[in-house]
Amino acid sequence: MSELDVREKVKLLPRQPGVYQFLDAEGNIVYIGKAIDLRSRVGSYFGSSTGMSGKTLRLVRTIVDLRTILVATEFDALLLENSLIKQHQPKYNVALKDDKSYPWIRIRNERFPRVEGMRNPEHDGSEYFGPYASGKVMHTVLHLIRKLYRLRTCNLDLSKKNVEAGKFKVCLEYHIGNCKGPCVGNYVEEDHTKAINEIRQIVRGRARGVLKMLDNAMLEYADKLEFEQAEQLRERIDHLERFQRRNTVVSTDVGDVDVFTIVSDEGGGYVNYLRVIDGAVVHGISVEMKRKLEESEKELLQLAIVELRSRFSSTAPEIIVPIDIGLEIPHTAVSVPTRGDRKKLLELSVRNAQYFMMDKQKQEKLVDPEAHTTRLMETAQKDLRLPVQPRHIECFDNSNTQGTDPVSACVVFRDGKPSKKDYRHFNVKTVEGPDDFATMKEAVHRRYRRLLDESADLPQLILIDGGKGQLSAAMESLDALGLRGKIAVIGIAKRLEELYYPDDPVPLHIDKRSSTLKLLQHLRNEAHRFGITHHRGRRSKRIIRTGLENIPGIGKATAEKLLKRFGSVKGIQEAIMEDLVAEVGAKKAVVVKEAVTQVD
Repeated sequence: MSELDVREKVKLLPRQPGVYQFLDAEGNIVYIGKAIDLRSRVGSYFGSSTGMSGKTLRLVRTIVDLRTILVATEFDALLLENSLIKQHQPKYNVALKDDKSYPWIRIRNERFPRVEGMRNPEHDGSEYFGPYASGKVMHTVLHLIRKLYRLRTCNLDLSKKNVEAGKFKVCLEYHIGNCKGPCVGNYVEEDHTKAINEIRQIVRGRARGVLKMLDNAMLEYADKLEFEQAEQLRERIDHLERFQRRNTVVSTDVGDVDVFTIVSDEGGGYVNYLRVIDGAVVHGISVEMKRKLEESEKELLQLAIVELRSRFSSTAPEIIVPIDIGLEIPHTAVSVPTRGDRKKLLELSVRNAQYFMMDKQKQEKLVDPEAHTTRLMETAQKDLRLPVQPRHIECFDNSNTQGTDPVSACVVFRDGKPSKKDYRHFNVKTVEGPDDFATMKEAVHRRYRRLLDESADLPQLILIDGGKGQLSAAMESLDALGLRGKIAVIGIAKRLEELYYPDDPVPLHIDKRSSTLKLLQHLRNEAHRFGITHHRGRRSKRIIRTGLENIPGIGKATAEKLLKRFGSVKGIQEAIMEDLVAEVGAKKAVVVKEAVTQVD
């Protein structure tokens, strides 16, 4: 089927919710998507290509056929889409970068059931609880259960027949108090069943109900003056309360909720999921979702919600999200809180997602530096609205002290890293007094006049440390050189980190935590450091030269000659007389030596 045939097929699609599949010439499914209106959504791929990303254009060129499946609601379409993506793993669909096998707690299907940790559940009739976000969390729960209930860990067949026949003897675990000896009939099966019921509640995260039940039982034993049993329950309550305090308790009024947040860069999204039961965070997991086309955060979040709730078997009646996901989920409320305990949960989840993203980026920087650089440049291009990636950036900053010794510094970054061999200082020649604008104008003109004369590569981005005034001054020089429109130019104001563009009075504010702003701040700080270091050096030499000029018989030319040869007053102090004589003559050498010797 040709693209023309596909377009004809699109016209026949119903305006109903469903899932669509794009196929290539070999019959492979290359993309699966969902839509609330199939004709409108699928038709958008075959309309105007204006604004369409390169990846989407490549996808459209491969499509030779399409299939659709109708469903009742958009949420049903999302569920089916998620299932089909996992089944077919199409080339252009979002990839959930998470290949871990998560741990579970298993209550075995047997008499006197064992409770143990494992991965990859089996179809063996046992009960499975989880998955847990990490093995550490799962082992913490198991450790608590074993401390509270002293269950058996052996693999003996404790059938009623075998126990009554006396086939077994107690082992070391019984003697050290870790097992109650059901193998020799020391443990009533009804008591074990009661313990297993309590364990089910604990592994589901509902320790509060177990605590209340244990507390009531303890009081009953105390009323009956059975203080030994009451004390045993008190110990169990203490252990359980200590375990519960390890979880982040928000508020028991929150109840059972799922919290999802997302932070993203050009490569994809980083989703954090917090599972809250009885107002306490019992699970937390973060996953990376790789973009294949230009999926929005909303689309990535929808996919993550369906996948993670399915994976963790969550039936929480409420989902908390940071943005309106535009999706109705049966029997589930979806909210975007603005205050209170739910807002605090959302902020906690955002912090986890941000930490996960930074950690992933650090790993990528170490393992695949080129991929990290490309991602950084792509993000900067998008955030700063640039036509190309800013692989070559130059930043200008001015330094002076009350108008004296004015200098301007230019630092150069290539692929997001300082290129110190390309740094340049400009000792201002045409400006009198403290005039930042004129200083910036001179430095920018001298820099790019030279690059043009040498036919050197121009940067993709110029960053001006300052607000509208400094930016306008820089643009005057670029206009004079005919470079307006050939290089992107941005001014960065220190106080609010506002970004200014030429001829645009409204500043741009980007996320304070973004990698783009951190890159611009690094450039600005490096230019300031480089400029101020050079400025201080010039100022120190001027002060020293002025001091030397105050020596009788020593003029400006002689002072500069001495500083050029010996570098500083200390250098002159340490110089031998022969060297001084060779530089300025015997008479002046004696005068200078006597004068500097008196300086502390």
